[in-house]
Amino acid sequence: MNFSFKNYDPEGFFDEMFEADGSVRLGYEHFKERVEQLSQEEFLSRQQSAERALMAMGITFNVYAENEGTERIMPVDIIPRIVETKEWEKIEKGLIQRITALNLFLNDIYSDQKIIKDGIIPAEVIHSSKDFLKPCIGIKPAKNIYIHITGTDLIRGSDGEYMILEDNLRCPSGVSYMMENRELLKQTFPEVVAKTQIRPISDYPNKLLEMLRFISDRPDPTVVVLTPGIYNSAYFEHSYLAQQMGVELVDARDLVVHEGYVKMRTTKGFQIVDVIYRRIDDTFLDPTVFNPDSMIGIPGIFDVYKNGKVAIANAPGTGVADDKVIYAYVPRIIKYYLNEEPIIQNVKTYICSEEEDRNYVLANIEKLVVKEANEAGGYGMLIGPKSTKEEQEKFKALILSNPRNYIAQPTISLSRVPCLIEDHAEGRHVDLRPYILYGDGVNVMPGGLTRVALRKGSLVVNSSQGGGSKDTWVMY
Repeated sequence: MNFSFKNYDPEGFFDEMFEADGSVRLGYEHFKERVEQLSQEEFLSRQQSAERALMAMGITFNVYAENEGTERIMPVDIIPRIVETKEWEKIEKGLIQRITALNLFLNDIYSDQKIIKDGIIPAEVIHSSKDFLKPCIGIKPAKNIYIHITGTDLIRGSDGEYMILEDNLRCPSGVSYMMENRELLKQTFPEVVAKTQIRPISDYPNKLLEMLRFISDRPDPTVVVLTPGIYNSAYFEHSYLAQQMGVELVDARDLVVHEGYVKMRTTKGFQIVDVIYRRIDDTFLDPTVFNPDSMIGIPGIFDVYKNGKVAIANAPGTGVADDKVIYAYVPRIIKYYLNEEPIIQNVKTYICSEEEDRNYVLANIEKLVVKEANEAGGYGMLIGPKSTKEEQEKFKALILSNPRNYIAQPTISLSRVPCLIEDHAEGRHVDLRPYILYGDGVNVMPGGLTRVALRKGSLVVNSSQGGGSKDTWVMY
């Protein structure tokens, strides 16, 4: 018996593969036709081969909250998410607009603060963000670029329109899974990939290195990737990217500030480091300036950065634009700096520090998704329709005790993509994280990490919360 999508039921959700009338969306025809020529056993065997390949490659992430061992294989589903050319063109334009505006915003709030003086964003919103770093005021990053690497999360609701769910501007992760998923799909469906016009993503490490070299003023800069160490949840990615770029992977033990420069210990002595792609949060970078308890930072590195003797990507201070309360103001930020309307809209957001919004959230908490301003990874969140009365009361108390720390959004029925569940296809909710590089211009990689909520009915796609991923094919 051949594998078939015949009994697949979108169950009323917007489906990425099938139209509401059951016909196949543009881009998926060849994939569906080829897959349905495979026997059930052959299709299941290809999924199992992909899982074995992940295991062999050691593509893992860490779950800090689990007791029974922290390292996990990132689950992958072999049915790809396909994005049509016209859809992608809008995504690309929207992301370039957003990153351009956010970079102007960061340059402004650490210098003249015109956006505050002109009353677009209240001063209190900026200054109360735990990621607004006062030591960064007055410092200009290399080439005036703060956000060199971004992973922006997009979702689609029931109408099929893309919306921005959140911006990840400090240390966005997942790009290694995007790349390895593509390699897996090439092995899993070589004949489909060969005959489908998919835009390549394999040059991401080259483009990343090119961008990192661009932000240095030296003709042949030394670039390193700074990791917190092997116990970090994304350590696989840190080592993967360093290897792919052909640069050193270092931690705090390898770097030292010496004679006004950041230097790397080598077997031949000290070597000056010109560019650091840091995968540690801003406040852990330098214990003499930020968190004095940091064991993963380099004492004195901030002074070297301030004096323009080392470039750091992403620039220290970027985290304020990751704040979920600042997110609510991004449409105003785009309008203020670019005099344009957002090409891709935000999800409707209620700011709990504003009385009218807070009252609405408290009265309707069972319908809303409530998020902590500075949490990530699916933590610090309440999904109202799936929560208990006890959980709702707990979050009401949290909001009342610290309104600035919470936002709320309507519960959106995320779009779905067929996934292989046991021996048949079932729909699971997804988001999309494209990766954007900002060096000599803004460059959106044609693809991204499609994260999928593998638990039936779940809207939480994070790997730390039981999610997996899919390859994302952007068509020519």
